[in-house]
Amino acid sequence: MSTAVQIIAQRLYDAGCRYAFGIPGGEVLAIMEALDDVGISVVLTKHENCAGFMAEGVHHHDGAPAILVATIGPGIANAANVIANALQDRVPMIALTGCVPATQAHTYTHQVFDHVKLAEPITKAAFRVEQGAVSVIADKAVAIATEGRPGPVLLDVPIDVQTADQPIATTTNRAPLSAMVPADGVDLTAARNWLTGAKRPLVIAGIDVLNQQGQATVAAFCKALSIPLITSYKAKGIIPEDQPLSLGGAGLSPKADKHLLPLVQASDLIILAGYDPIEMRTGWQNPWQSDTRVIDISAVSNTHYMHQASINFTGDVAATLDLIREGVTTGSTWSDGEPAQTREALRAGHGLDEEWGPSAVVDECRKGFPSDTIATADSGAHRILISQAWDCYEPRGLLQSSALCTMGCAVPLAMGRKLAEPTRPVVAFVGDAGLEMFLGELATIRDLKISVPIVVFVDGSLALIELKQRGMQLPNLAVDFGETDFPQLAKAMGGEGAWCRDRESLSREVKAAQGRDTFTLLCAVIGARAYDGRI
Repeated sequence: MSTAVQIIAQRLYDAGCRYAFGIPGGEVLAIMEALDDVGISVVLTKHENCAGFMAEGVHHHDGAPAILVATIGPGIANAANVIANALQDRVPMIALTGCVPATQAHTYTHQVFDHVKLAEPITKAAFRVEQGAVSVIADKAVAIATEGRPGPVLLDVPIDVQTADQPIATTTNRAPLSAMVPADGVDLTAARNWLTGAKRPLVIAGIDVLNQQGQATVAAFCKALSIPLITSYKAKGIIPEDQPLSLGGAGLSPKADKHLLPLVQASDLIILAGYDPIEMRTGWQNPWQSDTRVIDISAVSNTHYMHQASINFTGDVAATLDLIREGVTTGSTWSDGEPAQTREALRAGHGLDEEWGPSAVVDECRKGFPSDTIATADSGAHRILISQAWDCYEPRGLLQSSALCTMGCAVPLAMGRKLAEPTRPVVAFVGDAGLEMFLGELATIRDLKISVPIVVFVDGSLALIELKQRGMQLPNLAVDFGETDFPQLAKAMGGEGAWCRDRESLSREVKAAQGRDTFTLLCAVIGARAYDGRI
């Protein structure tokens, strides 16, 4: 016999989970103990939102579902944002919480509301764990969280069920799904013919490819046929971005779209390889003509209607690409050299050679950190710049909230990623407002004794919103704030900090930060309206 929490913990361990993050409460103490007993380390954070992002950071290394632990009432309510983020950003997550026994639910009201109803709109599934069905529910949770397009699942475990002995399960864990590929037929034949005859083919890849571990196949497909590649922000690095076929990321930058969208419209064959348009701005709604040949290969069927395609395949992206490529030996021509011209224009537009400013900060950091550094970016104007200008040489080299675009994610993402792989260099990029949202997690870095340089773009403003205000000819309202002495704050919380006002000082501090076993705030003072013309 095993208790409910022991069964859940063991199922998560079997799924590859080795870390859980959260804040204790009386209703989740048995859950935490069970996780610890099976070998899943439970890490204390300062806020449940950050706990979820730390868990996601670990997931991006080991591929296992992220585990978030949140106690009853305010704990799970605090976690709602990061759970919604996991749904939109396609992150497999198991959110564990506790609730009062069913016998008390109608009479005891302190901190009590319906966790399942709260979670239903922002999860793939939400379960209240029931006596006698624990094994089945635990297995369902892992399967639902990881299959198709990954996402979050809530397990709400009543206190009286948590430590109750459970009957021996009469079912075993379900076997993994087999890869789904298209059968021989008209569509597959047409796709091969189109690829054979294409003179200006283009591949646009997205997060579905990474979640299916198909990035190597996409890279090989593009290289074998000399097809240029555009990626969403989360799929950056499928082809190293210093290579000619890589046109970098797309998503939120109107400046980049001015170069990329004409190339898309000039293509005679567009292959969407695991492309999920949830990351994209409105400029990517129906970005090609209705008669353009488009082959869409996605994890799930198209219900978003951001675009339509001539041929739709659903299932394993890599295996489907291999089938389409069978017998095709000719490569891309693009005889006018337009992809190379687009790549050159994109790179020139970053402004990396400026004397000082946000682009200079990105340039110095890319030069100063090793090529295998994992970067994280918070939401704001700096994220759009970094997503375009920071070269990634491998998949998941840049982590961010690119669908929900939630602030306060970069530092905990970096913490979780560093904790999962201590030898890998990791750097977080944040705006000053984003850092101030969750300053408490700096103490978590201190306590974990991990090295996390944090580059802070200091301009005293919600720069992206201020830019939008001006664009709409609205008055400056509720976007500016005072300056915090971040270096002093860093020292008070067990870290280091420095003001950087030019390339020389930033370069020096980047080098120093990499030799520390705690956090360093690299406070780059860029001034007001520094992003004008950059994004």
